[in-house]
Amino acid sequence: MIPTVKCLKNNNFTRRTFLASALSALMLPLTTFAMTNDQATDLVKRAVSEINYIISSGKSDEWIMRSFESIFDTFGDVNTIARYALGREARRLSDAEMQSFTKAFKVYISHKYGSRFREFIGGQIDVKSSRKVKQFFEVKAKAVIKNQDPLELIFLVSDRSGKPLFFNIYVEGINLLLTERSEIGALMDRNGGDIKATIKKLKNFL
Repeated sequence: MIPTVKCLKNNNFTRRTFLASALSALMLPLTTFAMTNDQATDLVKRAVSEINYIISSGKSDEWIMRSFESIFDTFGDVNTIARYALGREARRLSDAEMQSFTKAFKVYISHKYGSRFREFIGGQIDVKSSRKVKQFFEVKAKAVIKNQDPLELIFLVSDRSGKPLFFNIYVEGINLLLTERSEIGALMDRNGGDIKATIKKLKNFL
């Protein structure tokens, strides 16, 4: 069977969730725009090439999920995504706690989206366009899957970390950043803000 990652359930509309949505537009990565449109496009093309190879490889599910971890390591700004997912809670963590959370979150998010992309097996993802939007670049791709309507993927790319990396993905309009901000925030609420308990719970979703 294909390993899947359970979605963290949020049964209550918490204050944290509301703030995440309200402040989302203010929390995007800043950049000096040393990066060019071609560099942003190239980053996504290389990531998509790796994804296409993985989903057509026919290799074991364990290998596939490890490979998606590598994709996030190589092409994704995992530190930014993890910090955004924690929101204001990230400010009170020690460096060691933040590193521990980021490590667990990277595996969780890689497997979660690896499972999602695994559904594209037998298809092909192609980059279609790229443009600068506000303080980042938006690179659009299309997933063509047999017997299904094409799916739109959008990668948001910034060089805030010092090199071009994607910091958000939209899959059929679902926003990775806001989804994880809501779900991780709800998980923190259920654990009383205890980061160690939250990390332990996060690992159990794999």
